[in-house]
Amino acid sequence: MAVLGPGGVGGLLGTLLARQGHAVTCLARPGTAAQIERHGLRLASDRYGEVTATASGAERLTGPVDACLVTPKATRLEEALERLPAPVLGDAVVVPLLNGLEHMALLRQRYPAARVVAGSIRVVASRTAPGVVRHEGALAAVQLTPGAEALADALAGAGVDVAVRPDEAGLLWDKLCFLAPVALLTTTHDAPLGVIREQQGDDLRALVEEVAAVARADGAVADAGATLAFAQSVPGGMTSSMQRDAASGSETELEAIGGAVLRAAQRHGVDVPVTTRVVTALRARLS
Repeated sequence: MAVLGPGGVGGLLGTLLARQGHAVTCLARPGTAAQIERHGLRLASDRYGEVTATASGAERLTGPVDACLVTPKATRLEEALERLPAPVLGDAVVVPLLNGLEHMALLRQRYPAARVVAGSIRVVASRTAPGVVRHEGALAAVQLTPGAEALADALAGAGVDVAVRPDEAGLLWDKLCFLAPVALLTTTHDAPLGVIREQQGDDLRALVEEVAAVARADGAVADAGATLAFAQSVPGGMTSSMQRDAASGSETELEAIGGAVLRAAQRHGVDVPVTTRVVTALRARLS
């Protein structure tokens, strides 16, 4: 098993899999790879407790693996893929757990012999140091489409909540229908979701409805009402990773999230005026 990009998501899953006895190789930059090779992976989790697990660290995949989790931020994907040569990867199962949609076509083009299986994860996890991850709360839920049954079993055995669903478009859009409106508005106003609900309710509703319309045009079943209800149920202190990245001056996933919605809307001829306004303003501000 390889993990490309052992940050919050990759580090969490890699630690849990390694704890269960799976051989895990983390593909990362030189300093992180060396740290993991020497000291393994460490996890501090509200759900799983304090976990230390043995894992290998490498800058580049040099031998065959059964599966590879692709977990860098979308902004670092192209760079990270240099660590994953197609001839070495061969026909392995490749599961990206990334925000957005467009990575699926990129991975299938780059790794034509591999089985690229759509996946998504809902979790609050962050890398606090090379090879060290903090997992907040109890949420650790992975969805996969068919084709990665062995990986699904391994993740479930490691304590992750796993579901397999047949619809790739539905899986990818299901997360984006919630993530895009919340990330765009929390970043625009640099405020948590509770403030957005109270002060930007009209924009929140419009964004959810527009993204759901694009999702349906792209072949997914999307219920704007259900998404809005879920957004109302989330704790008001929730922030988004895009908001946190923007506040710290880091590169954001604006294009992978908001840009992807606009490009899909254009492909399908769906009018998304509020999404266009918000993304355009963020592009100008964050460029």
